[in-house]
Amino acid sequence: GYVGYDEGGQLTEAVRRKPYSVILLDEIEKAHPDVFNILLQVLDDGRLTDNKGRTVDFKNTILIMTSNATAEQIKTMMRPEFINRIDEIITFEQLTKDDIRKILHLQMNILRDKLADSGVEISFTEDFENYMTNEGYDPAYGARPIKRLMQRELVNIIAKKILEGKVTKGTKLNVDVRNGEVVVE
Repeated sequence: GYVGYDEGGQLTEAVRRKPYSVILLDEIEKAHPDVFNILLQVLDDGRLTDNKGRTVDFKNTILIMTSNATAEQIKTMMRPEFINRIDEIITFEQLTKDDIRKILHLQMNILRDKLADSGVEISFTEDFENYMTNEGYDPAYGARPIKRLMQRELVNIIAKKILEGKVTKGTKLNVDVRNGEVVVE
């Protein structure tokens, strides 16, 4: 919040009301530079003062920041005094094709369960799994491409068939790939 305005800041108000909090700041690299200045004060002093002059204590607050940036990019993006006040930096490996296949299986099981609730059975060929794994693998973007591909190449097709009345209770679907296209029969 800004000085002179009636309400406190969103962050200070939330922590003031619930001092035992976990705060998630997703994709911190996209934050305005002022956010880093505010966070530096929290990391350094353990407290912030809002626009009403109230000091809010962050000592019982866990602050988690996520980023898609690499460790090297973080070093150039954030000031050293900010990085030095972070307790721990955890880096993750890029997803492999095997990881994408596992995510695909999770997505397939979710779809299978949703359809089963409506009395529809679905099976998938290995060709479909291979196609989706290869098409949905992008090391730079993680799991999002496989989820979008699943939506576009399969879920939308099935939804259209349901709306057209071609898929009803008792229908058994088989998902395959022919000539580079997903086929639902």
